[in-house]
Amino acid sequence: METADIAPGHVVEWRISPPNPACTDHRGTRNRRSASFNQDKHHALIDESRNTEEPLASWLAVTFEIRGTLNRAALEEALLFLIRRHDVLRCEFQRLLGDLSYAVHRPDAIELEAVDMGEFDTSQEIRAFLSDGFQKGIDTMAWPPYVMGAVIRDTGSTTVYLAFDHIVSDGMSMPNVVRDVEVAYAAYCRGGEPDLPSPGSYLEFAREQRRSYASIGVDDDRLAYWRAFIRRNDGVFPRFPLDLGVEPGRLYPVVNDTATLLDDRQAEALEARCRDVGGKPFMGLLAAVAVALREEGGPDRYRALMPLSERGRGTWRNSLGWFVNTLPIEFAVARNLDFAQLIAGVRDGFTTMMESIDVPFIRAWELLAPEHFTGRCWPFPVNFVSYIDMRKCPGAEHHPRWRPTAYVWVSRVNGSTSWFQRDSTGLHINSIYVDTPQAHRTMAGLLHTLRETLRVMAEPVVLAGPRGVADVLLKA
Repeated sequence: METADIAPGHVVEWRISPPNPACTDHRGTRNRRSASFNQDKHHALIDESRNTEEPLASWLAVTFEIRGTLNRAALEEALLFLIRRHDVLRCEFQRLLGDLSYAVHRPDAIELEAVDMGEFDTSQEIRAFLSDGFQKGIDTMAWPPYVMGAVIRDTGSTTVYLAFDHIVSDGMSMPNVVRDVEVAYAAYCRGGEPDLPSPGSYLEFAREQRRSYASIGVDDDRLAYWRAFIRRNDGVFPRFPLDLGVEPGRLYPVVNDTATLLDDRQAEALEARCRDVGGKPFMGLLAAVAVALREEGGPDRYRALMPLSERGRGTWRNSLGWFVNTLPIEFAVARNLDFAQLIAGVRDGFTTMMESIDVPFIRAWELLAPEHFTGRCWPFPVNFVSYIDMRKCPGAEHHPRWRPTAYVWVSRVNGSTSWFQRDSTGLHINSIYVDTPQAHRTMAGLLHTLRETLRVMAEPVVLAGPRGVADVLLKA
């Protein structure tokens, strides 16, 4: 939350009252269900690091605005509606005989209690309070693993904030949180009920995933793409190709940087150019990242892990949960490729990758790289790039009024991770990386080259990008 721009005001948080045991499915192991592969791995990692000198933790947060004088009762009802609507927010996890399972509090077991946190006079005080509160109040091993509150002002505006442990959410869950609370709040202010599509159940998603892939074996044909990638890459994990100044096996404090890469007009120009050569906007972004890494000293063949949403177009589109799979993507980025050839390579690489979208990354990792599976972190800095187009999320048409802003925090890392976001104002990047002098230099240089590469791609006739880039990208 170090970059959050939240005006000061009076802070109220809402806590879940202790549920009635009679309203919880704790009636023995037969009534418990196994968690998803992502949840199981995350829980094990956090648990194993708790008593070390470097305990691990992570959360995702979102803030958004409510205009006008706040109806506190309606907001409390809206937050209660959110928890009752999404079963993953009512799960308590427990590890039994090595397997992570959960019991679910029934919707009628959940009640909220408002807690007055006092007046805050500056934005700096708000940021410090939220950062400290999220780190202390969000615990993978405790329930509930999330925090909810609001900064209320006499000026007639309110900033609502919610932060979740990764075990119950992902990046695409944040827009759904905003839409659900905003729509419910407006309905309760009118004296009505929220009218929203069915969210689907993350617990059912986890059960289906377990049923399909719990028994998969190392020689299963469904792992063919992974095995072929491993042969070419010499391992499951594609290395981040630039020097970050890290030592093997060590975790570091983090730097959390955000920047705007393109404004909306420039981003639209890049998207149009991608479509002209048969590509999609995110393919232009991936191509630019690959070119920028090459220009900074990386290889002429791009390899990275790419997280992908598993929500599909059904009811899970409206759900909360960790609907993310991760797959390797690779394509050529040689200097002799023009823009159209570069995008064609990205498109072909993405198409091939998507044929294995259903195979859970956690299972592929466990089966094909067991020597690294029990470690506290990936074995070395990994090239990992994520992209979300917020304009396609439920409720996106209201984002200019709601002003949602998402945040990511992790306690320690051994490399670099970048999340790219397209919204109505442009294309943005949020990078978390190791806090070393070399990493600061490396990431600053990469950011500069990436921004110029994207601008050359978007407006090739106007801009002359970094040395070696324009010669390739000007040619369509």
